[in-house]
Amino acid sequence: MSARRDPAPVAIVGGGLAGLTAAHALRHHGIPFRLFEASDRLAGLARSFRDADGFSHDFGAHFVTNRLAAALGMGAECRTVHHYGEVVRLDGEDIGYPLGLLGVPRFDVSAAWTRLRDAVASSPAPGDAAAWFRHNYGEALADEVALPLLEAWSGQPADRLAPAVGEKLPGGLLETLWLKLAGRLTDRAVAIGYCGALPQSASVWHVYPEHGVGSICARLAEGLDDAVSLGTRVQRIHVEGDRAVSVRVNDQDLPVSAVISTAPIHILPRLVEGTDALERFARFRFRPMILANLNLEGRHLLSDTVVWLPEKDFASYRVTEAPISMPWLAPEGKTTLTVDIGCEVGDDWWKASDDDIARHCLEDIAPLVPDAAARHLGHRVLRTPIGYPVFMRAYEADRLRLALDGTGVDNLLSVGRNGAFDHLLMEDVYCRTLAQVQPLIDDLLPAVRAA
Repeated sequence: MSARRDPAPVAIVGGGLAGLTAAHALRHHGIPFRLFEASDRLAGLARSFRDADGFSHDFGAHFVTNRLAAALGMGAECRTVHHYGEVVRLDGEDIGYPLGLLGVPRFDVSAAWTRLRDAVASSPAPGDAAAWFRHNYGEALADEVALPLLEAWSGQPADRLAPAVGEKLPGGLLETLWLKLAGRLTDRAVAIGYCGALPQSASVWHVYPEHGVGSICARLAEGLDDAVSLGTRVQRIHVEGDRAVSVRVNDQDLPVSAVISTAPIHILPRLVEGTDALERFARFRFRPMILANLNLEGRHLLSDTVVWLPEKDFASYRVTEAPISMPWLAPEGKTTLTVDIGCEVGDDWWKASDDDIARHCLEDIAPLVPDAAARHLGHRVLRTPIGYPVFMRAYEADRLRLALDGTGVDNLLSVGRNGAFDHLLMEDVYCRTLAQVQPLIDDLLPAVRAA
């Protein structure tokens, strides 16, 4: 009688939030896996940093809800965020977003006229992002605020972007008004538009882990050390008969029962051999970003946590003072401003030194903080070539196909914000990864139990 063979492991490509969520779910069900992370540490873009002077930074604006913290058993390790607000800078004035914009007469008149005109003319559904914003917001608000921000963020003309960009924004006005009011009544920063997989409510608010957002990944990674390989890049994913059968790691082929990839979707076609099913994703593009974290003397230097900058006088499109909402991120009497700059890999911004970027950013925010340069205490500049997925009209049909049908290879999943090519924040990444992995678990469990 021949001995039974143990099932081949599932290969997980990438050790960020999505990869660790998948690994945690597989371990829970006893399904063998190997997680390969190319860098020397886990967490990916969910990393947190703390310097010797007591300033803390995250790699980007990551928001954790109390609901996600509870799901991970981390509720007691998180602090409640009591306030979060956004303003738009126009003509030297900061206008509250979204409610303050409703009180600008030219925006109200334009929106009312647009709705009337489109109703009378029975206009077709908007075919691009520019048309979508003008249809939904009115031409004045779209042209002065929404479209300049969209183009600065994406690096593309709005009429080349898909209308789905607008459809990713938070829900309706009445719901937003109610949740804003609930936040004031409860003295909590109620989450608005930060999870599409689960419903919004006054009982879901922002929290912050005591040891940074990276601790979310650390919690998911607990007990997985035996199956995690750091500094290990997956070189190839081999497909036979529309199924992934092996991965090449360190020039050796490892048989697998499935592959869960968190790699940016436009890179995945270069990894896969044996099928051309993924070639359509090669043209998808991400917007590179520079995040300049400027440590400054003082606190409440901005009028609210986030200031949006649609006017072309600014190189940045957004400046964030996170310690307004989370004062523990900076020493008392000090703060950090994070300046977001859209760029391209290899352009002048990307190639500039950290000191030059900080100097340019201090000059850029002078209209907001006139003495920013004199307050400057230091800086940390972060760069990422995959800041945000860009929804181009040219490949919108393929993006929707990815969302509905997956990669086209039965046991090859592409998950997470980068793998799914979607605008997902942390709770959505967690929930959607679990939902995508569960059918795979159901398929593999019988063989695992029989082994």
